[in-house]
Amino acid sequence: MNEVLRIDHVGHRGDGVSLAPSGTLYVPYALGGETVETALVSGHPDRRKLLRVDVASPERVAPFCPHFGVCGGCAIQHWQDEAYRAWKRNLVIETLAQARIDAPVAPLIDAHGTGRRRITLHARRGTHDVLKVGFSAAASHDVVAIDHCPILDPGLTGAIEAAWALAEALTPVGKPLDIQVTAAENGLDVDVRGSGPLPPRMIVSLSKLAEQHRLARLTRHGELVLMRMPPTVMIGTARVTLPPGAFLQATALGEQTLADLALAEIKRAKLIADLFCGVGPFALRLATKARVFACDSDGPAVTALQKAALATPGLKPVRAETRDLFRRPLAPPELVDFDAVLFDPPRQGAQAQAAQLAAGRVPLIIAVSCNAQTFARDAKLLIDGGYRLEKVTPVDQFKYTPHVELVAVFRK
Repeated sequence: MNEVLRIDHVGHRGDGVSLAPSGTLYVPYALGGETVETALVSGHPDRRKLLRVDVASPERVAPFCPHFGVCGGCAIQHWQDEAYRAWKRNLVIETLAQARIDAPVAPLIDAHGTGRRRITLHARRGTHDVLKVGFSAAASHDVVAIDHCPILDPGLTGAIEAAWALAEALTPVGKPLDIQVTAAENGLDVDVRGSGPLPPRMIVSLSKLAEQHRLARLTRHGELVLMRMPPTVMIGTARVTLPPGAFLQATALGEQTLADLALAEIKRAKLIADLFCGVGPFALRLATKARVFACDSDGPAVTALQKAALATPGLKPVRAETRDLFRRPLAPPELVDFDAVLFDPPRQGAQAQAAQLAAGRVPLIIAVSCNAQTFARDAKLLIDGGYRLEKVTPVDQFKYTPHVELVAVFRK
């Protein structure tokens, strides 16, 4: 049975929210003030499928991607930019308010730049055993086959074609595949996961495809299949050779923006700790000003950072260590010599490390986060430990999605 709903506002996940008499209902792709016709979603009593917009918001715009509304990669392309930006900044404001944290929130910085420089494409066999290569469908494990994505960095040109070719070559394996592609400065870096062990003839076939598509490197579960050249990226003045499947910020401008915000606060520090350092997007830039201790549980990433630091003239000393900061965070006695600490954890935040920082006396802490909720939890620990949250700056590198990055400054 179809249902006509009045949409009150856009919620935290980018869905239109209807405050219906029967309870709160969520309608993807609907905007505040709209009247829409919807249908039930099986298994989700609080969700509705948008069938038609009867009364459209004046803020509604035409989405620019033909896959929008089917592909789950983007949640919002149908909203006027000014309203979208206000909503995204407000995600951070509301999350802090819910945690009873009072701090000034700066205007949202657009850091989409030239687009996403890393993607994970999925290859699955669907109805009638037809191969699909693309992104997950909205609210589903189905795959939407694509041949083009308008939000990708030009450096990913050829990535989708290469993924299709690799998936077709691995058809005999009969397994679902995840194909991660990163735009390095000298070509595409591709890691294929899900195939399991392969016979030598198939490895040869993949090697030929890597040559044909001029991939910088092709790995399978991190194991080398073919390397035409080591894939590298520039981080500040350092050239970093990426480990297979390495994590990078979603956009190059996003990485630069986050680093610039951090560097603007760290002016007189002589010794800085970069925790959850990855391949060094902060450490290798901070090292132009101060000595750096960098730490992460990802051993290959730490090694890549250390090699890049040693090979780059003009940097101050960088000491890097592989360490699980979730299980073994730096304790106050280990923090006494640092003038500043920067931490940039995964989405689950850094609760254990934040608790140890709260107990210490490092004068300046810069927190970088991709999850406002776990940030708020960690920030509360620091505030309860005597730190003052001076400001929070939201950064939008995951444009057209509900995900938002932020940089926060704490002082004691």
